Amino acid sequence: MKRICVFSGSNPGNHAEYEQAANRLGDALVTHGMDLVYGGASVGLMGRVADKVLSAGGQAIGVMPRGLFRRELAHTGLTEFHEVETMHERKALMASLSDAFISLPGGLGTYEELFEAACWSQIGIHKKPIGLLNVRGFYNPLIDMLKHTVREGFMREENLGLLVVESDPERLVEGLLNYVPVEQGQKWVELANKG
Repeated sequence: MKRICVFSGSNPGNHAEYEQAANRLGDALVTHGMDLVYGGASVGLMGRVADKVLSAGGQAIGVMPRGLFRRELAHTGLTEFHEVETMHERKALMASLSDAFISLPGGLGTYEELFEAACWSQIGIHKKPIGLLNVRGFYNPLIDMLKHTVREGFMREENLGLLVVESDPERLVEGLLNYVPVEQGQKWVELANKG
């Protein structure tokens, strides 16, 4: 595993633990010889991870849509910076450059990126590990919602295993390294073809 795509907020959050975890994740990536792939900004938790990776001697690759954000938000010290036309192209390039995904706390954009990666795994587009850095129990309500989704019959229980959940950055990276892809049962396409 060489490159990890990190989804995270463009804000730092209201608690110092979020930035501390972003710093520790940057250290963990460099310790394991992994490059960072992320959204390319200099602000928030995403900027914090990139700064830490770079200051520790690692490689940071940013991907940002042209003209979507103010120019000063783009990180100017990255190893590589890719400008694309759309958000869809951004996510596709980030995914293609990466061997795994980690989601730090964030807002709607972070959720959207996380769920797309998880959905792609569920339907077999990729078998890359996906981690949640559950700082301060940030993702506990989401995990509870996914369990509720299983109980209500809208998701298979084995798909809870698509997400590696840890509160410690080092343990999360190790969990991704030891990840065994979830074996999927019958796909919805197969079920539809039988009808």
